[in-house]
Amino acid sequence: MKIKKGDEVIVIAGKDKGATGKVLRVDPSRERVVVEGVNIITKNIKADAQRAGKESGQVKVEAPLHVSNVALVEDGKPVRAGYRIDEDGTKVRVSRRTGKEI
Repeated sequence: MKIKKGDEVIVIAGKDKGATGKVLRVDPSRERVVVEGVNIITKNIKADAQRAGKESGQVKVEAPLHVSNVALVEDGKPVRAGYRIDEDGTKVRVSRRTGKEI
């Protein structure tokens, strides 16, 4: 998966199309990413012994998106990522549009 935690991404499909945000979590096995401020859902939370002192109610949280619905951002535009091997043998992500390191 070419998108990592901390990357700036733009949503390219779905109800939040056009929204940008920072990747908070990545789940490579399920091919999902959680983006800050995108795909907000409301969860109902119960008060129980494990959540001592916290009230029950509704909480708004970010839900995971499929990785195919987001793209890396460069200069406000979506870009695809590729890889390049440097002279010292390290693998580096690069922008397919400009060739710059991401």
